[in-house]
Amino acid sequence: MHIDLTGRTALVTGSTQGIGAAIAVALARAGARVGINGRDERRVADSVASLSAEAAGAELVPVAADVSGDEGAARVAELLPEVDILVNNLGVFGTADPLEISDAEWRRYFEVNVLAAVRLTRLYLPGMTERGWGRVQNVASDSAVAIPAEMIHYGMSKTALLAVSRGFAKKAAGTGVTVNSVIAGPTHTGGVEDFVYELVDRELPWEEAQRTFMRTNRPQSLLQRLIEPAEIAHMVVYLSSEQASATTGGALRVDGGYIDSILP
Repeated sequence: MHIDLTGRTALVTGSTQGIGAAIAVALARAGARVGINGRDERRVADSVASLSAEAAGAELVPVAADVSGDEGAARVAELLPEVDILVNNLGVFGTADPLEISDAEWRRYFEVNVLAAVRLTRLYLPGMTERGWGRVQNVASDSAVAIPAEMIHYGMSKTALLAVSRGFAKKAAGTGVTVNSVIAGPTHTGGVEDFVYELVDRELPWEEAQRTFMRTNRPQSLLQRLIEPAEIAHMVVYLSSEQASATTGGALRVDGGYIDSILP
């Protein structure tokens, strides 16, 4: 399958590292003009430079703004007034005793993980529907379905994101715009290797170490290894394409079989 996104403009929030950076590179390699987003201007500029080396010839646009607030969203609209593909990837996560999570922390998780996506969807969806083509994707998590006891606030926010995706898909019904969520499973991102080696023998080679970790600490995974960010990016690129025109309102899993369900 050949996917060509030439002529499309994409915005990937939280794309200076990890899954977001992998998605940005994959969209750029498919021909899209891609907005690279983060809060810090220097970090965004550095990311644009490094990602340009991975996607030779691509047009990457620095979009330095904190999209978790109204001012940041307005700034994004100034820098990228028209977007065809919106990937709401920005998110915060962390572990906490559920009885110790403050009201402020609950609000922060909802603000960053849910309302940031809502704001940008509200901003760009009208233009997409007017043009008769667009793609909105919200990067969710297996924690949206399999709520971790030590990350209830995070799981709650990702569950809400699934509902947001389905709701906006209904709003866009019949317009040529699709809205989906992508459920990412345990992923090999920054800091994960250190985390894994806290739980398994440090003398093990990485490939063996991660498989030991998955068998012992994430036994429900059918993949039995961590997912690479590029593998999640492949799903996003497909959903951004003409070929995915009949897929909307869905929660597509790239979780390595982590969620014990036969439904996607």
